[in-house]
Amino acid sequence: HRRVTIPFLSAPGMTLSLLFLNMARATRGCSSSSAQLLSQLLNQANITGNTESLMEPYLLLQGLNTTTLRAACTEHPVAFPSEDNLRALSKPHFLNTVHATLGRVWHQLGALRQQFLNIKDFPELKRARGNIQGIRNNVYCLAQLLHHHLEIPEPTQAGSGALQSTTTPSIFQAKIDSCRFLWGYHSFMGSVGKVFRGWGDGSSRRRRHSPQRSLLRGWRKGARRIRPSRSSQSSKSRVQVPR
Repeated sequence: HRRVTIPFLSAPGMTLSLLFLNMARATRGCSSSSAQLLSQLLNQANITGNTESLMEPYLLLQGLNTTTLRAACTEHPVAFPSEDNLRALSKPHFLNTVHATLGRVWHQLGALRQQFLNIKDFPELKRARGNIQGIRNNVYCLAQLLHHHLEIPEPTQAGSGALQSTTTPSIFQAKIDSCRFLWGYHSFMGSVGKVFRGWGDGSSRRRRHSPQRSLLRGWRKGARRIRPSRSSQSSKSRVQVPR
């Protein structure tokens, strides 16, 4: 059998390796600085939103690196929460959504290993799963620091970002479906990064306060929005988490 090798990308590869090490260290404990956590999450989202971290190597390895097949991947991606939906969420609900969605992505990437006879040909997959663990850890730490407990979904609960099919697809269709999933994942992380950037911009405009206090004020304001109002009977004021 012919072995396919992936060209080494020095700059992005080195950056991703350093990010992976930083994420691994992050799982050992939580930072006490909300500003530091927000900065880490922004950097992590920006890098994992880059298709070179996972989708591009997958296209090369699976022989999908053509204009037509790329279009098949990007024109019909797997549905993830959109940027507009993410921005509409309160901060507690946003962190819940990111944490839960990435949990499903982590499991889906684990299932993706079955497509490869030798998983060593695709080291980016293992790195991506480690990166996701690091991001989820930082989301958990930020939620804990801001006195919010993440809602853990039921194991059998279906949600955004999950590949679901009642029939067994062909090998080629499985590759296309996985490519669409990866494109949706990268787009989702790009949207997550934009939301986190908005949080940072909001804190920087309040220079009279420390980053910690600014983020806490914004958090409490967001947290109040998800509490049910006794006087309001309209369901329009409630924010729904995408499923």
